[in-house]
This record gives sequence, C-alpha cells and structure tokens, in this order.
Amino acid sequence: MSYWSYPSYWSYPLPFPLCPSIPYPLPLFCVTMKCMDGKDLAIGLDVNKIHHITDSLSTYLQGKERSLALSLISFFSRGHLLIEDLPGLGKTTLAIGIAKSLGLTFGRIQCTSDLLPTDITGLSIYNKTSGEFEFHPGPIFNNIVLCDEINRATPKTQSALLEAMEEKQVTIEGKTYKLPRLFCVIATQNPAEQFGTFPLPGSQLDRFMMKISIGYPSRQAEKEILKIGSKREDIYDIEPVVSQDEVSRIQEEISHSIHVSDKILEYTLSIIQETRTSEYLSAGLSTRGALTIVNTARTNAFFHDRNFVIPEDIRDLVEYTIPHRVIFREEYENLNKREIVRSIVDAVPTPL
Repeated sequence: MSYWSYPSYWSYPLPFPLCPSIPYPLPLFCVTMKCMDGKDLAIGLDVNKIHHITDSLSTYLQGKERSLALSLISFFSRGHLLIEDLPGLGKTTLAIGIAKSLGLTFGRIQCTSDLLPTDITGLSIYNKTSGEFEFHPGPIFNNIVLCDEINRATPKTQSALLEAMEEKQVTIEGKTYKLPRLFCVIATQNPAEQFGTFPLPGSQLDRFMMKISIGYPSRQAEKEILKIGSKREDIYDIEPVVSQDEVSRIQEEISHSIHVSDKILEYTLSIIQETRTSEYLSAGLSTRGALTIVNTARTNAFFHDRNFVIPEDIRDLVEYTIPHRVIFREEYENLNKREIVRSIVDAVPTPL
C-alpha cells in the first residue's frame, strides 16, 4: 500500500493543522478506511475518540484548541506539562476538563512559600482508637495533579515532586508508595511576577515533557465568553468520553504501534547534535530530551491518524519540547527562545 495520498482521503478531522509552521504545501500521509488492516482500523477508531474529547471540551475552552491539543499530546505521551502564562486565562479549567473527559481523578495544589512536602505527598497520623499510625495520602495520589504557581513553593517542597514525576512513586517515612498507573502533573507559573518566587531548577524543568503558553483568546472567542460567562462549574459535570482502561490502551498503542523509521531517528539525532554544538546554547539536549522528541512525535502522528512518524511530527512540536531543556548563553537570554530553537532545527536537513 502506498503511503502517499491526497488531503481528501483523511478519514477524520484533525484537532489542529498538521504543520502550521510550514509555508508551502506538502502531500499528506494517511491511512484510509478502505486500505486499513485490523490494527489501522483500531487506530482510526481511537483517533475518533480523541477528536470527540477535543470537540466536547472546545465548548468550555473557547480559543484554547491549540493548547488543548498540546496538553493531550503531552498526556498520551506519558509526560508532564508546564504552563507558563498570566492568571485568568483558563489554565485550571484546562486541567479539570482533561481529567473529567478522560474519566480520571483530579487533585489541585496551590503552591505557597509555607507549603510543606507532606502537604503534597501525605503523612501518617496517629489513631488513638487503633493505637497505630495511619497513612493519609495527599493530592499527589490523583491521576491528574494541578500544581498552581509551582514557582511559589520552596525548593524543598518542589523536590517532593521529583521522585513522583520520574518514578511514579513517593517515599514517606522510609516507606515507598506507588502512584496511579495513569499519572500526570500539570504545573503553572506566572512569568510576570518574580517577587517571592523560586525558579525551578534545571533537573525539574527537564522532567516536564512540554512547556506551553495558553495566550489570550481571539476577539471573537472572548466575545462569546463575555456573552455566556464562565463555564467553570459546568465542566465538573462533563461525562467521560473514554474509560481509564481505554486511556491506558491508547497509550500502549501509541508506544508500540506507531513506527519510527531509521531516517526519522537519524533526523532526531542530528537535531540533538545541533543543539549540543550551537553557538546560542551552552548546554544542549539530554538523552531524556531525545526520548521526549520521539515520544511526542509518535503521539502527534497518532492524532493525525497515521501509524508512522514523519519529520513534520517532530518539527511541529520542537518549540514546546526543547526550549526549557537547554541552557542559553547569557548574551541570548533575552531573545525569543522559541525562534532560536526553530532556527537550530531549520539548520538540520529534512529527510526525504
């Protein structure tokens, strides 16, 4: 079966443009219903569920379609998400909406300077009746955990998240507790306020699969919001589109059914090498960053109803997966970091 096809053969609508950054038209890859084998058909049906999620949440998250799509890519890639933006733009609503539509539990942590690690992980409390200490789990034991204004927590409290984000477990009083199989941290921080904040260390930034901004809604979207008002309360009544078992199965399908060719791997390695030798950077991507590029590209391909990765799946996401993982030279710190990363990636020849 030839993988080349025309746009009219797409079986499902896309949640966002395949390559908005590419100015010239490209032939689209696709898997059509009439050519599908059993595995490809399953992929198509699951993609339809993903589109159902984006459609159902678009009513509550007007003007945030791109942010929603990126958040879902991060989640289904088994990663964590950092949202850096101003207050009042819908960061909490986005996190709640994803949790409810996927049938997952949701926990929220409001970070402050006096927040303790046990406020996140939980602690043991003495029970006078039984004469024993009983463990009371903290909000970290939910499927999706929103850490609001994470940079307001002290470094000691921030470090309580490190083991949880990487190992999906927490150690409390010498005992290790496993976190839910489906686990994702969505952290937010305000870029405009620096007073009373503690910048996240590089080791913790590297654990976030993506760093995104929601941005202001369009004029028309904001007009609709002003007409109907906030829908924050309504979002708690959203019926799940998929079950937890289906979410796990989709994650497994993305990991094992989306093919990454040697050409794509070589392209990824070239990008990584370019970041390590770039004049703009003092430190390039780590191996964890390389895995992030490949994993998010797989999910991006899946969301576009393909069972194989193309270069544009990588290029479309580099400005969200790379900038927070690399260290810029001091003289370039105040420049647009996404544009610098885009120029570095553009310098790498695209495989044919």
